[in-house]
Amino acid sequence: MLSFNVAAASALIPSVARTFGTDPFLAGKIIWLYMLPYGVAALLYGPLARSVNCKRILLYCSGAFALANALAAFASNIQLLFAARILAGISGAAIIPISLILIARTSSFEERGRKVGGFFSFTFISSLSGLFLSGLLFWRWIFFLPAVGASLVCYAIYRHFPRIPFRIEKKIRFGYLQALSKKHIWRLFVYIFLISFFYHGVRQWLGVYFSRIYGFEQFIISMLLTTISLSGVFGESLGGVLSDQFGRIKIINIGASLMLFALVLLLLKANLFFLFVIMFIWGIGWTFNHAAVSTSLTDLPRNYLYESTSLNSSVRFLSGGLGAVCGGMLAKISFNLEFTIFAFSLLALLLFSQQLIIKEARNGKH
Repeated sequence: MLSFNVAAASALIPSVARTFGTDPFLAGKIIWLYMLPYGVAALLYGPLARSVNCKRILLYCSGAFALANALAAFASNIQLLFAARILAGISGAAIIPISLILIARTSSFEERGRKVGGFFSFTFISSLSGLFLSGLLFWRWIFFLPAVGASLVCYAIYRHFPRIPFRIEKKIRFGYLQALSKKHIWRLFVYIFLISFFYHGVRQWLGVYFSRIYGFEQFIISMLLTTISLSGVFGESLGGVLSDQFGRIKIINIGASLMLFALVLLLLKANLFFLFVIMFIWGIGWTFNHAAVSTSLTDLPRNYLYESTSLNSSVRFLSGGLGAVCGGMLAKISFNLEFTIFAFSLLALLLFSQQLIIKEARNGKH
Protein backbone atom coordinates (compact mmCIF):
# COMPACT_ATOMS: atom_id res chain seq x y z
CA MET A 1 0.00 0.00 0.00
CA LEU A 2 2.94 2.32 0.70
CA SER A 3 4.27 1.93 -2.84
CA PHE A 4 0.95 1.87 -4.69
CA ASN A 5 0.74 5.56 -5.55
CA VAL A 6 4.28 6.82 -4.93
CA ALA A 7 5.43 6.31 -8.51
CA ALA A 8 1.95 7.03 -9.89
CA ALA A 9 1.95 10.52 -8.35
CA SER A 10 4.14 11.94 -11.11
CA ALA A 11 1.81 10.51 -13.75
CA LEU A 12 -1.20 12.04 -11.96
CA ILE A 13 0.16 15.61 -11.92
CA PRO A 14 -1.49 16.73 -15.21
CA SER A 15 -4.88 15.28 -14.14
CA VAL A 16 -4.70 16.79 -10.65
CA ALA A 17 -3.83 20.17 -12.18
CA ARG A 18 -6.86 20.02 -14.49
CA THR A 19 -9.21 19.04 -11.63
CA PHE A 20 -8.23 22.00 -9.47
CA GLY A 21 -7.56 24.39 -12.38
CA THR A 22 -3.94 25.03 -11.49
CA ASP A 23 -0.49 24.88 -13.06
CA PRO A 24 1.15 21.42 -13.31
CA PHE A 25 4.28 22.70 -11.59
CA LEU A 26 2.14 23.76 -8.58
CA ALA A 27 0.29 20.42 -8.58
CA GLY A 28 3.72 18.77 -8.65
CA LYS A 29 4.03 19.64 -4.96
CA ILE A 30 2.15 16.39 -4.24
CA ILE A 31 5.51 14.69 -4.85
CA TRP A 32 7.88 16.56 -2.57
CA LEU A 33 5.23 17.34 0.08
CA TYR A 34 5.17 13.56 0.56
CA MET A 35 8.91 12.99 0.23
CA LEU A 36 10.29 15.69 2.53
CA PRO A 37 8.06 14.88 5.59
CA TYR A 38 8.81 11.20 4.92
CA GLY A 39 12.52 11.95 5.04
CA VAL A 40 12.28 13.82 8.36
CA ALA A 41 9.91 11.34 10.05
CA ALA A 42 12.02 8.33 9.01
CA LEU A 43 14.70 9.46 11.49
CA LEU A 44 12.35 8.50 14.33
CA TYR A 45 11.39 4.93 13.53
CA GLY A 46 14.71 3.04 13.50
CA PRO A 47 15.79 4.14 16.99
CA LEU A 48 12.17 3.79 18.17
CA ALA A 49 12.31 0.08 17.25
CA ARG A 50 14.84 -0.43 20.06
CA SER A 51 12.21 0.50 22.64
CA VAL A 52 8.83 -0.22 21.00
CA ASN A 53 7.76 -3.53 19.48
CA CYS A 54 7.92 -3.44 15.67
CA LYS A 55 4.37 -4.76 15.44
CA ARG A 56 3.00 -1.77 17.35
CA ILE A 57 4.88 0.72 15.16
CA LEU A 58 3.59 -0.90 11.97
CA LEU A 59 0.04 -1.06 13.33
CA TYR A 60 -0.26 2.63 14.19
CA CYS A 61 1.55 3.86 11.09
CA SER A 62 -0.50 1.75 8.67
CA GLY A 63 -3.70 3.11 10.25
CA ALA A 64 -2.52 6.71 9.87
CA PHE A 65 -1.45 5.96 6.30
CA ALA A 66 -4.95 4.68 5.50
CA LEU A 67 -6.45 7.89 6.89
CA ALA A 68 -4.06 10.07 4.87
CA ASN A 69 -4.99 8.39 1.60
CA ALA A 70 -8.70 8.68 2.39
CA LEU A 71 -8.26 12.44 2.93
CA ALA A 72 -6.40 12.70 -0.39
CA ALA A 73 -9.09 10.76 -2.25
CA PHE A 74 -11.86 13.09 -1.06
CA ALA A 75 -9.88 16.35 -1.03
CA SER A 76 -12.12 19.27 -2.02
CA ASN A 77 -9.20 21.58 -2.80
CA ILE A 78 -5.53 21.24 -3.57
CA GLN A 79 -4.47 22.54 -0.14
CA LEU A 80 -6.25 19.62 1.56
CA LEU A 81 -4.57 17.25 -0.90
CA PHE A 82 -1.20 18.74 0.06
CA ALA A 83 -1.98 18.23 3.78
CA ALA A 84 -2.96 14.60 3.15
CA ARG A 85 0.31 13.97 1.35
CA ILE A 86 2.26 15.35 4.32
CA LEU A 87 0.44 12.95 6.69
CA ALA A 88 1.03 10.06 4.29
CA GLY A 89 4.75 10.82 4.26
CA ILE A 90 5.03 10.99 8.04
CA SER A 91 3.14 7.72 8.62
CA GLY A 92 4.56 5.80 5.65
CA ALA A 93 8.15 6.50 6.69
CA ALA A 94 8.11 3.63 9.20
CA ILE A 95 7.77 0.78 6.72
CA ILE A 96 11.21 0.61 5.05
CA PRO A 97 13.38 1.09 8.18
CA ILE A 98 11.42 -1.51 10.16
CA SER A 99 11.50 -3.97 7.25
CA LEU A 100 15.28 -3.67 6.82
CA ILE A 101 15.79 -4.07 10.56
CA LEU A 102 13.71 -7.27 10.54
CA ILE A 103 15.68 -8.65 7.56
CA ALA A 104 19.02 -7.78 9.14
CA ARG A 105 18.11 -9.30 12.52
CA THR A 106 16.72 -12.57 11.11
CA SER A 107 19.04 -13.31 8.12
CA SER A 108 22.66 -14.32 7.49
CA PHE A 109 25.04 -12.22 5.36
CA GLU A 110 24.80 -14.66 2.44
CA GLU A 111 21.00 -14.39 2.14
CA ARG A 112 20.33 -10.74 2.93
CA GLY A 113 20.70 -9.57 -0.66
CA ARG A 114 18.09 -12.07 -1.84
CA LYS A 115 15.67 -11.06 0.91
CA VAL A 116 16.18 -7.31 0.46
CA GLY A 117 15.78 -7.69 -3.30
CA GLY A 118 12.68 -9.82 -2.87
CA PHE A 119 11.15 -7.32 -0.47
CA PHE A 120 11.68 -4.38 -2.81
CA SER A 121 10.45 -6.44 -5.78
CA PHE A 122 7.08 -6.70 -4.04
CA THR A 123 7.04 -2.95 -3.54
CA PHE A 124 7.65 -2.52 -7.27
CA ILE A 125 4.79 -4.90 -8.09
CA SER A 126 2.56 -2.62 -6.01
CA SER A 127 4.02 0.46 -7.70
CA LEU A 128 3.46 -1.16 -11.10
CA SER A 129 -0.18 -1.81 -10.24
CA GLY A 130 -0.71 1.81 -9.20
CA LEU A 131 0.96 3.16 -12.32
CA PHE A 132 -1.04 0.88 -14.61
CA LEU A 133 -4.33 1.80 -12.97
CA SER A 134 -3.43 5.51 -13.07
CA GLY A 135 -3.81 5.29 -16.84
CA LEU A 136 -7.31 3.81 -16.54
CA LEU A 137 -8.89 5.34 -13.42
CA PHE A 138 -9.67 8.88 -12.28
CA TRP A 139 -6.83 10.09 -10.06
CA ARG A 140 -8.92 10.04 -6.84
CA TRP A 141 -9.16 6.23 -7.10
CA ILE A 142 -5.36 5.99 -6.94
CA PHE A 143 -5.63 7.34 -3.38
CA PHE A 144 -8.90 5.66 -2.41
CA LEU A 145 -7.70 2.12 -3.19
CA PRO A 146 -4.64 2.25 -0.87
CA ALA A 147 -6.84 3.85 1.80
CA VAL A 148 -9.01 0.71 1.78
CA GLY A 149 -6.03 -1.59 1.35
CA ALA A 150 -4.04 -0.03 4.18
CA SER A 151 -7.06 -0.42 6.47
CA LEU A 152 -7.09 -4.15 5.69
CA VAL A 153 -3.33 -4.34 6.24
CA CYS A 154 -3.77 -2.63 9.60
CA TYR A 155 -6.28 -5.28 10.63
CA ALA A 156 -4.02 -8.08 9.35
CA ILE A 157 -1.07 -6.72 11.35
CA TYR A 158 -3.21 -6.62 14.49
CA ARG A 159 -4.42 -10.20 14.04
CA HIS A 160 -1.49 -12.05 12.48
CA PHE A 161 1.84 -10.22 12.59
CA PRO A 162 4.25 -12.20 14.83
CA ARG A 163 6.04 -10.70 17.79
CA ILE A 164 9.76 -10.85 17.03
CA PRO A 165 11.67 -11.51 20.28
CA PHE A 166 14.11 -8.59 20.18
CA ARG A 167 15.57 -7.20 23.36
CA ILE A 168 13.60 -4.05 24.18
CA GLU A 169 15.43 -1.10 25.74
CA LYS A 170 13.56 1.10 28.21
CA LYS A 171 14.97 4.41 27.03
CA ILE A 172 14.74 5.64 23.45
CA ARG A 173 18.16 6.76 22.25
CA PHE A 174 19.31 8.28 19.01
CA GLY A 175 22.84 7.33 17.99
CA TYR A 176 23.07 9.29 14.76
CA LEU A 177 26.20 11.20 15.76
CA GLN A 178 27.96 7.98 16.73
CA ALA A 179 26.99 6.28 13.47
CA LEU A 180 28.00 9.21 11.29
CA SER A 181 31.30 9.54 13.15
CA LYS A 182 32.36 6.39 11.28
CA LYS A 183 33.91 7.52 8.00
CA HIS A 184 32.68 4.58 5.92
CA ILE A 185 29.09 5.17 7.10
CA TRP A 186 28.84 8.89 6.38
CA ARG A 187 30.54 8.39 3.01
CA LEU A 188 27.94 5.79 2.15
CA PHE A 189 25.17 8.25 3.00
CA VAL A 190 26.77 10.95 0.88
CA TYR A 191 26.51 8.48 -1.99
CA ILE A 192 22.88 7.64 -1.14
CA PHE A 193 22.01 11.37 -1.01
CA LEU A 194 23.53 12.06 -4.42
CA ILE A 195 22.15 9.03 -6.29
CA SER A 196 18.65 9.65 -4.93
CA PHE A 197 18.87 13.37 -5.76
CA PHE A 198 19.81 12.63 -9.38
CA TYR A 199 17.24 9.85 -9.80
CA HIS A 200 14.24 11.80 -8.50
CA GLY A 201 15.37 15.00 -10.17
CA VAL A 202 14.69 13.23 -13.47
CA ARG A 203 12.08 10.60 -12.55
CA GLN A 204 9.49 12.85 -10.93
CA TRP A 205 9.15 15.12 -13.98
CA LEU A 206 9.01 12.47 -16.69
CA GLY A 207 5.19 12.63 -16.72
CA VAL A 208 5.29 16.37 -17.44
CA TYR A 209 8.09 15.81 -19.97
CA PHE A 210 6.10 13.26 -21.96
CA SER A 211 3.02 15.48 -21.81
CA ARG A 212 4.68 18.73 -22.91
CA ILE A 213 7.39 17.55 -25.30
CA TYR A 214 5.62 14.61 -26.94
CA GLY A 215 1.98 15.60 -26.30
CA PHE A 216 1.10 12.13 -24.94
CA GLU A 217 -2.21 11.55 -23.18
CA GLN A 218 -2.54 10.14 -19.64
CA PHE A 219 -2.68 6.48 -20.74
CA ILE A 220 0.59 6.59 -22.72
CA ILE A 221 2.32 8.54 -19.95
CA SER A 222 1.23 5.99 -17.35
CA MET A 223 2.37 3.09 -19.54
CA LEU A 224 5.82 4.63 -20.03
CA LEU A 225 6.22 5.17 -16.30
CA THR A 226 4.77 1.71 -15.65
CA THR A 227 7.71 0.33 -17.62
CA ILE A 228 10.08 1.69 -14.97
CA SER A 229 8.22 -0.22 -12.26
CA LEU A 230 7.95 -3.33 -14.45
CA SER A 231 11.71 -3.41 -14.87
CA GLY A 232 12.04 -2.80 -11.13
CA VAL A 233 10.15 -5.99 -10.28
CA PHE A 234 13.00 -7.95 -11.86
CA GLY A 235 15.77 -5.45 -11.15
CA GLU A 236 15.37 -5.39 -7.38
CA SER A 237 15.27 -9.17 -7.01
CA LEU A 238 18.07 -9.82 -9.52
CA GLY A 239 20.17 -6.98 -8.13
CA GLY A 240 19.89 -8.43 -4.62
CA VAL A 241 20.88 -11.92 -5.77
CA LEU A 242 23.81 -10.60 -7.83
CA SER A 243 25.05 -8.48 -4.93
CA ASP A 244 25.26 -11.68 -2.85
CA GLN A 245 27.19 -13.44 -5.62
CA PHE A 246 29.47 -10.73 -7.03
CA GLY A 247 29.67 -8.13 -4.27
CA ARG A 248 27.70 -5.02 -3.40
CA ILE A 249 30.06 -2.47 -4.99
CA LYS A 250 30.08 -4.05 -8.44
CA ILE A 251 26.28 -4.15 -8.74
CA ILE A 252 26.00 -0.60 -7.35
CA ASN A 253 28.22 0.70 -10.17
CA ILE A 254 26.55 -1.37 -12.87
CA GLY A 255 23.22 0.12 -11.84
CA ALA A 256 24.51 3.71 -11.93
CA SER A 257 26.08 3.08 -15.35
CA LEU A 258 22.76 1.89 -16.77
CA MET A 259 21.02 4.99 -15.39
CA LEU A 260 23.60 7.21 -17.10
CA PHE A 261 23.19 5.35 -20.39
CA ALA A 262 19.38 5.76 -20.26
CA LEU A 263 19.69 9.47 -19.52
CA VAL A 264 22.00 10.02 -22.50
CA LEU A 265 19.50 8.17 -24.72
CA LEU A 266 16.70 10.37 -23.38
CA LEU A 267 18.50 13.44 -24.74
CA LEU A 268 18.03 12.00 -28.21
CA LYS A 269 14.45 12.44 -29.39
CA ALA A 270 13.12 8.91 -29.80
CA ASN A 271 9.96 7.29 -31.09
CA LEU A 272 7.51 5.67 -28.69
CA PHE A 273 9.05 2.19 -28.92
CA PHE A 274 12.51 3.40 -27.95
CA LEU A 275 11.07 5.52 -25.15
CA PHE A 276 9.74 2.29 -23.64
CA VAL A 277 13.22 0.74 -24.01
CA ILE A 278 14.84 3.75 -22.36
CA MET A 279 12.42 3.61 -19.44
CA PHE A 280 13.18 -0.10 -18.99
CA ILE A 281 16.95 0.55 -18.88
CA TRP A 282 16.45 3.44 -16.46
CA GLY A 283 14.39 1.22 -14.13
CA ILE A 284 16.85 -1.69 -14.22
CA GLY A 285 19.75 0.64 -13.48
CA TRP A 286 18.03 2.29 -10.51
CA THR A 287 16.88 -0.98 -8.96
CA PHE A 288 20.26 -2.72 -9.33
CA ASN A 289 21.82 0.23 -7.53
CA HIS A 290 19.06 0.44 -4.93
CA ALA A 291 19.07 -3.27 -4.07
CA ALA A 292 22.85 -3.43 -3.67
CA VAL A 293 23.06 -0.25 -1.57
CA SER A 294 20.15 -1.35 0.65
CA THR A 295 21.76 -4.75 1.17
CA SER A 296 25.04 -3.09 2.20
CA LEU A 297 23.11 -1.29 4.95
CA THR A 298 21.98 -4.59 6.47
CA ASP A 299 25.67 -5.61 6.64
CA LEU A 300 26.52 -2.80 9.06
CA PRO A 301 27.31 -3.66 12.71
CA ARG A 302 24.20 -3.98 14.88
CA ASN A 303 25.22 -0.94 16.93
CA TYR A 304 24.54 1.24 13.89
CA LEU A 305 21.78 -0.79 12.21
CA TYR A 306 18.79 1.06 13.69
CA GLU A 307 20.11 4.52 12.89
CA SER A 308 21.39 3.51 9.45
CA THR A 309 18.08 2.07 8.27
CA SER A 310 16.28 5.23 9.32
CA LEU A 311 18.97 7.42 7.79
CA ASN A 312 18.58 5.46 4.56
CA SER A 313 14.90 6.34 4.22
CA SER A 314 15.45 9.86 5.50
CA VAL A 315 18.33 10.70 3.21
CA ARG A 316 16.71 9.09 0.16
CA PHE A 317 13.46 10.98 0.55
CA LEU A 318 14.92 14.30 1.64
CA SER A 319 17.39 14.26 -1.23
CA GLY A 320 14.71 12.90 -3.55
CA GLY A 321 12.37 15.73 -2.59
CA LEU A 322 15.13 18.29 -3.10
CA GLY A 323 15.98 16.63 -6.39
CA ALA A 324 12.36 16.90 -7.49
CA VAL A 325 12.34 20.61 -6.60
CA CYS A 326 15.61 21.32 -8.43
CA GLY A 327 14.63 19.12 -11.36
CA GLY A 328 11.39 21.07 -11.69
CA MET A 329 13.27 24.38 -11.71
CA LEU A 330 15.59 23.14 -14.46
CA ALA A 331 12.72 21.56 -16.41
CA LYS A 332 10.90 24.89 -16.44
CA ILE A 333 13.86 26.31 -18.35
CA SER A 334 14.53 23.29 -20.56
CA PHE A 335 14.20 19.54 -20.21
CA ASN A 336 17.39 19.10 -22.28
CA LEU A 337 19.25 21.30 -19.80
CA GLU A 338 17.90 19.24 -16.91
CA PHE A 339 18.87 15.91 -18.49
CA THR A 340 22.35 17.16 -19.47
CA ILE A 341 23.17 18.45 -15.98
CA PHE A 342 22.00 15.25 -14.31
CA ALA A 343 23.87 13.09 -16.85
CA PHE A 344 27.18 14.84 -16.09
CA SER A 345 26.39 14.59 -12.37
CA LEU A 346 25.85 10.82 -12.63
CA LEU A 347 29.11 10.46 -14.54
CA ALA A 348 30.99 12.33 -11.80
CA LEU A 349 29.36 10.14 -9.14
CA LEU A 350 30.46 7.01 -10.99
CA LEU A 351 34.06 8.26 -11.14
CA PHE A 352 34.15 8.94 -7.39
CA SER A 353 32.01 6.01 -6.21
CA GLN A 354 35.02 3.94 -5.16
CA GLN A 355 36.05 6.59 -2.63
CA LEU A 356 32.51 6.76 -1.24
CA ILE A 357 31.44 3.15 -0.85
CA ILE A 358 34.25 0.62 -1.38
CA LYS A 359 35.36 0.67 2.28
CA GLU A 360 31.80 0.23 3.54
CA ALA A 361 31.26 -2.83 1.33
CA ARG A 362 34.47 -4.51 2.56
CA ASN A 363 33.87 -3.70 6.20
CA GLY A 364 30.31 -4.97 5.97
CA LYS A 365 31.48 -8.30 4.59
CA HIS A 366 34.09 -8.73 7.28
